[in-house]
Amino acid sequence: MPSLLQRLGTSTGRVVGLGAGLLAALGLPAAALAETVIEQAARTGEITMAGPVGVVPLAFVDDKKQLVGYSLDIGRRIEAEVADYLGRPVKVVYTVQEDTAALFRDVHRGDVDLACGVQFTWEREMHVDFSMPFALSGIRLLTRQGTLDGAPAALAGQRIGVVKDSLGSATLTALQPKAVTVPFAGIEPAVRALMAGKVAAVAGDSLLLAGAVQGLGGKGYGLVPAQAFSHFAVGCMLPENQSTFRNLVNLAIAKLLQGYLNGNPADVATVERWLGPQGILELPPEVIRAYFQAVLLGYESIRAPAAPATPSPASPVPAAPR
Repeated sequence: MPSLLQRLGTSTGRVVGLGAGLLAALGLPAAALAETVIEQAARTGEITMAGPVGVVPLAFVDDKKQLVGYSLDIGRRIEAEVADYLGRPVKVVYTVQEDTAALFRDVHRGDVDLACGVQFTWEREMHVDFSMPFALSGIRLLTRQGTLDGAPAALAGQRIGVVKDSLGSATLTALQPKAVTVPFAGIEPAVRALMAGKVAAVAGDSLLLAGAVQGLGGKGYGLVPAQAFSHFAVGCMLPENQSTFRNLVNLAIAKLLQGYLNGNPADVATVERWLGPQGILELPPEVIRAYFQAVLLGYESIRAPAAPATPSPASPVPAAPR
């Protein structure tokens, strides 16, 4: 007579088989639903990360043909945090995904574990989870210095570049319906049009606008107005209901923010490379500190953060995007 354990095993096998058949009928990947991100990382040693390239300062190819950026630095820290939790090497594998809608869909379905440098919205939060933010951005205008001041009244009749169907486009239309919106496929072509004198300004994500104009070598441009038309948090997007993974992602980000506030040289260097006075966004340290402090108020203070975990030799960033 089979033991209770054997009978339970047989019964469980039938249930699993039935579930797999149902998932197959629905066209859903059974493995992705049955396995958490952390379980997958423990089994394969990998975490999948995706996003666009050419988005300065979040992810772009530098003059050494390496994919670099603030989002990739965050990915390295998440990699190290998960590896420490599992007690085994883990690497983040980055795949290029330029289509924002496709990226959102892939994270929602669990085909991608992580996407960093993503704008938080409540609409997206209904279908994916978000980490704590590691940057703050907002909608502003990039224009040649000494021309527009950002006042909505001055935008009437002006040709303003926008990324098609973006928050920048919607914000501009709401602020000044009489502005002439000129749609572009992305931030970089819109900024190129500004530099060529085809538009008077570009409305969009101030973080990406600042990165784009610097990446294109533009001089004499600035962001207006001083206070953004709207603000939003920038963090990491991950599949829903992955609590352990989300906690580790948050811990990696919190250590960076707290390390910056504590003056840890490695953390200060990471943040200021992209956001600081000599970095891409050129924010004053007091502005960065105030925002990081505000973010950490909603979480437990890390009183004595350990030195940031050193990423393994296997970088989460490939030599060339694939």
